[in-house]
Amino acid sequence: MKKNDAQTEEIRKKLEQSRKEIEEELEQFKASLDFGDETDHMEEESDESEEMGTFLSIKKLQDARLEAIDRALEKIKNGTYGFCERCGKPIEKEIVNIDPESALCKNCKHNRAQ
Repeated sequence: MKKNDAQTEEIRKKLEQSRKEIEEELEQFKASLDFGDETDHMEEESDESEEMGTFLSIKKLQDARLEAIDRALEKIKNGTYGFCERCGKPIEKEIVNIDPESALCKNCKHNRAQ
């Protein structure tokens, strides 16, 4: 993909919007965690531990997405966006449309999954 074409600009905006949404989602989830100073019951402590575990799981997944988005944005900036990191071939438009932060083409994704 060419660095400045309209499709790449649209993808850049989509990636930046996804980044913003993920960050907001993580902040809202973190703000909703309720860890009181005093826990009267073991049940409350268990609930708080479960909430924290859920948050950490979600955060780990979302952090990985943020890293992929940042890599894709850097590739757009450098003019290398849209090429498979494994084989160097262009990433199919159907993959880019579904997963704009994808680093692999359809074939390499398929081979990695096996």
